[in-house]
Amino acid sequence: MSPYVITSIDQIRAQLFRWAQPQIDAYLRAIVTAAEHSGGGIVADVPRTVHDCPGHEDNLILDLAAEVGALLIVSDDTDLLSMPPCRGTPVIEPAAFAAKVGAMRGHARRRRR
Repeated sequence: MSPYVITSIDQIRAQLFRWAQPQIDAYLRAIVTAAEHSGGGIVADVPRTVHDCPGHEDNLILDLAAEVGALLIVSDDTDLLSMPPCRGTPVIEPAAFAAKVGAMRGHARRRRR
């Protein structure tokens, strides 16, 4: 996660979904905690190395992915989805990601039986 991602989440929840700030703060705490528990966290100074996407904000996401060695990017952004994998990192839609996670969980459950 980066400060840009956190700020974007905050703005989207406030402006698009009209969430109250205490609800947004609780949501952000949960996301940051999940990132920390998964071995990640917040990367404060993300180097600007990617300039492949026409949208400045999209390049910030690609910069973060490059900096942390992300295996994939989950996004519904049409510009990101239309690009070939950036430095080998594919971009997939949230529904596709959820389907993959669901399939992996189902496979793990079947193996335990």
